[in-house]
Amino acid sequence: MTIDRVILAVAGSFILISLLLSVVHSQNWLWFTAFVGANLLQSAFTGFCPLVKILKPLGIKPGKAFD
Repeated sequence: MTIDRVILAVAGSFILISLLLSVVHSQNWLWFTAFVGANLLQSAFTGFCPLVKILKPLGIKPGKAFD
């Protein structure tokens, strides 16, 4: 699995979990959903993603999007 796929899996999981928590617990979890979406949007334009800084030292191979 490449860094690209891990980032997409983590972001998708965070979005689904925060949506579930907003239904079950509090609507304030939607702010976390917005944060994840905004981070995905800015990484599309800048190529910078904070999770890459964590995954590279763990030895996960970079994909084409986050070289």
